[in-house]
Amino acid sequence: MGRFFLCEIIGERVQVIRSFNRLPYRVSDRTLRVVQVFIFFLTLLVFSTGCHVFTPESKWQRFEYVESEMGVNFKLKFYASSEARAERVAKSVYSRVEELNYIFSDYEPDSELSRLSRAPVGVPVKVSGELFEVLLIAHKLSQQTRGAFDVTAGASVRLWRELRREREKNPDKVLSLDQLRSAQKRVGFNQLKLNNNNKTVTLTAPDLQLDLGGIAKGYAVDEAMQILKRKGINRAFVAASGDILVSRAPLGRSGWKIEIRDVDEFGNIYPRTIYLNNSALSTSGDTEQFVEINGTVFSHIVDPRNGIGLTNRIQVSVISASSTLSDCYATAICVLGKEEGLQFAETRKLQVLIMELAEGVPRVTPSRYWKGW
Repeated sequence: MGRFFLCEIIGERVQVIRSFNRLPYRVSDRTLRVVQVFIFFLTLLVFSTGCHVFTPESKWQRFEYVESEMGVNFKLKFYASSEARAERVAKSVYSRVEELNYIFSDYEPDSELSRLSRAPVGVPVKVSGELFEVLLIAHKLSQQTRGAFDVTAGASVRLWRELRREREKNPDKVLSLDQLRSAQKRVGFNQLKLNNNNKTVTLTAPDLQLDLGGIAKGYAVDEAMQILKRKGINRAFVAASGDILVSRAPLGRSGWKIEIRDVDEFGNIYPRTIYLNNSALSTSGDTEQFVEINGTVFSHIVDPRNGIGLTNRIQVSVISASSTLSDCYATAICVLGKEEGLQFAETRKLQVLIMELAEGVPRVTPSRYWKGW
């Protein structure tokens, strides 16, 4: 109906333009043809977009999608003018996430990241803009945290990943000291040289294994939101596991409803609701992925400085402007621990919430700038 209405208006405008010749001044035939061609292409544009721009936003519907991407459920919630348009937009988003997975994955042997890990030592390798941007952000954070965040820790991460899998069949399986030391020798963010002018990466040590598990999903979430905004969708929710990014609030709401874990006065953990607008929230910790050995819980998050899974039983939530930053900040603060992590948050005015699960009594500590409540 929107198309028909617009075409009627265009038709009326054509009639008005044609009547210009009856005015005291004359409109040339050339000018008239130019205007008619403009109107013709405007009509094509309107038909190609489905006239969604002429549908009042108050009439838009909410759509939700979930697909398995990057090893997690990748969720989309947004408002669009029609189901057909929502389907096209969601397809574009998921297609882009699959492209990014082929760049960032350390599981895929032919991904760009995996091929970079196999590059000859000392040879500059030209990489994609996406990979260079992520590595640059990660490298800066490595410097700021003195190695508490380090994407070259892939060898250590894989050891613990394989241990969790093997202990499902053999509960007595443990890592040897030799295995830990061997992997740790292949870790060091300073062994990764980045050339910002040429967008090249040089490995300065053999057998480095790159792992972007603490930043890649956040970057993909940011990219997904950018696609939604470019498509004219400004009320949206994007989530990849613990990484969430929202734009404007849902229609008639104060914000997007999100639940995070909190502790009451009796030490009971319960879900607390917060409402977010135009913000990213990332949560990292060992509540779901861990391995218990002789009574000690080792997290899936590995401390790059010693190659051992975290044992401090910590969960960190970070609110930031971008999901890329909230994702890597949350991981880094888990490794830094409560005291050093809060100091890091303080110097950067970060909104951080830290939950300690150790010693049997959960405790929650917000940073000074936390506004989640």
